Amino acid sequence: MSTFLSLPVDIGTGLVLLTTALSLVRLLIGPTLPDRVVALDMMTVAIVAFCGVTAIRFHEPAFLDVALVLALVGFLATAALARFAERARNSDEKDSS
Repeated sequence: MSTFLSLPVDIGTGLVLLTTALSLVRLLIGPTLPDRVVALDMMTVAIVAFCGVTAIRFHEPAFLDVALVLALVGFLATAALARFAERARNSDEKDSS
């Protein structure tokens, strides 16, 4: 890697790892299910970004394939969890009335 890209890639890696750590904290302590769903989605986005930064660092395009698959799986997981949360909310509203 050129010296021009070395510092930005290092900074990007650090910021992505910080984002992942903060999202993990929110996932663990998030008081409600929607908080946890958003935290999980944010972690997925951060891990996809990490794959992109790693592809740049090691000149290995295979990490981009991993990032693409992870982004698709993350989207499906977020959609499924959002549907689950909506059903749980609707069921709670029916129970309280």
